[in-house]
Amino acid sequence: MLGMTTSKSARARQNLVDPVTSLKNLKLERDAIVLYEGLAGLETDERRASAFRQIAANERRHAEVWAAKLRERGVLVPRPSAPGLRVRFIILMARLFGTHAVTELVQALEGDEEAIYERQTSPEVAAIAADEREHAQIWRRLSSERERSAERDRAAERERSFERDRAAAPIFPLEHLEGRDGVAEAERTTRPTDIGDRERWHRSSRSGTLRAVIFGVSDGLVSNLALVMGVAGATTDAPRFVLLAGIAGLLAGAFSMAAGEYVSMQSQRELFTRQIELERAEMEAMPEEEQAELAAVYRSKGFTHDEAAAIAARIFRDPEKALDTLVREELGLDPNELGSPWGAAGGSFLAFAIGAAIPVVPYLTGQGGALVFAASLGLSLAALFAVGAGVSLLTGRSTMYSGLRQVGIGLGAAAVTYVVGRLIGVTIG
Repeated sequence: MLGMTTSKSARARQNLVDPVTSLKNLKLERDAIVLYEGLAGLETDERRASAFRQIAANERRHAEVWAAKLRERGVLVPRPSAPGLRVRFIILMARLFGTHAVTELVQALEGDEEAIYERQTSPEVAAIAADEREHAQIWRRLSSERERSAERDRAAERERSFERDRAAAPIFPLEHLEGRDGVAEAERTTRPTDIGDRERWHRSSRSGTLRAVIFGVSDGLVSNLALVMGVAGATTDAPRFVLLAGIAGLLAGAFSMAAGEYVSMQSQRELFTRQIELERAEMEAMPEEEQAELAAVYRSKGFTHDEAAAIAARIFRDPEKALDTLVREELGLDPNELGSPWGAAGGSFLAFAIGAAIPVVPYLTGQGGALVFAASLGLSLAALFAVGAGVSLLTGRSTMYSGLRQVGIGLGAAAVTYVVGRLIGVTIG
């Protein structure tokens, strides 16, 4: 009998979370209270503010759970302390840029909190985990509402832009329609990306490489032209210094561009990949809920309740297609267009080097003077116009406008650095 009593007491003690863990959980929840109360106070949209207050109320209930566990163990419940640096940073960013800007930061914080609780096993943790899943749902609804609003704004802006540009130039290339049976081609299509590949008039890049190349050439031209003009203005009779400065600027800028593009693209790719894997995990953990979410997406597009449910059920017969559709519709990502870090880095390196080499080429003769200076400037301005004109082929803007705009930017930078270099050269002389 005594042994049975002792065993029951031991099991009861095991069901109680130890005081150290309870204190950590209490601190976690109190920080969350401060975070969501702060976001609610900063939010001007009443629906979002109400959602934040709802989450704060849940976190306050969680905090009371851990405070009660401490009292059960005879531990004095500490007074609330200042929140952690991470929470203070998020509130500061929300104060400066708005609550929409910290969405990913807050969701990452929620994910870390959920991971902490996953390592604990107790009835209290199970109840709290249900609330945390509700918080994730609330954030998804808020993000979905914001995306729909942003899409309406983008559609309105596209309509206004269309009206402005329609008179200036034809937008749709009618010559591409000759000899085509577009209906038959569309019926043979098995993947959405096949349509964009077939319609060649859509000149869009499926990665960050094209953007990096265009930016690299332009940046190389403008920055090295400004550098060469500045040094030439300071040392009119020493062309070797201009050549040295131009080559140094070329190498430094090209490596810097490549490194920056690689880190930026790789970080973006890792973020998107993580979001896709999280969506995959959600599908495995709660497929019915994800299917209902997909049906909700199609209802928002105008389908009836039954039609949307039937479409979602049909798609979910193939898990991979279901994941692809959810990633596109819910997250707004295209799994096939995450970009290549090495492609962006290599493209930006070569593009910057090519652009930066143009102002330097005339100085490779070893000569100086006004003729070489004029050749460097003229060659660079011609290249700037060509870059602007090339960009117009992608954007549909006027070739002359795009080219002259690029020339104006480069000429302005070169003029400023030349004047500064001239003043410094005269002062030193």
